[in-house]
Amino acid sequence: MDDQTVDEQTVKEKKQRAGSELKEWVKSIALAVVIALVIRLFFFETFLVEGTSMHPTLQHHERLIVNKIVYNFKEPEQGDVIVFNYSIRRDFIKRIIGLAGDEVEIRNGNLYVNEKLHEEPYIQNQAMYDFGPVVIPEGHVFVLGDNRDNSMDSRDPAVGSISVERVKGKAMVVFWPFSSAGLLNNSA
Repeated sequence: MDDQTVDEQTVKEKKQRAGSELKEWVKSIALAVVIALVIRLFFFETFLVEGTSMHPTLQHHERLIVNKIVYNFKEPEQGDVIVFNYSIRRDFIKRIIGLAGDEVEIRNGNLYVNEKLHEEPYIQNQAMYDFGPVVIPEGHVFVLGDNRDNSMDSRDPAVGSISVERVKGKAMVVFWPFSSAGLLNNSA
């Protein structure tokens, strides 16, 4: 073999290796995209808090991770902070106060669930207007924002009790901004 044939052979081998390496990169990237889409569709989703209805628990423009699969294994619980479809183009984030069969009432500025005063350490002093009593229908939850003076929630007839089928998931973690990062208080 002459030098020109050896050089051509070397160039050909390098092109084959580069093509093979490019194919591996494309496969890896495609796999990563598919995995990310599956995770986003079925397991977790990010959510941007818009507004102050959940203040002081959540702040305007905080970003959350929402667990979309948790309610496939267990029922929503009182105190859970959830994201739900309010309309086709809009999601809301609120706290579950009442479950199916519970009676919810706001009387003299105090929240009662099943005629028992409901302690809420996560809200600040607010003057709530009287509401109810209402009994939560089967397959529904009653939600309130933590900032009761500035929250469109189950007290509003446009929202009402939320069908569990409309619940997208349970808010679990604030991840942005880093100064606010941490687990959410999902307790009643």
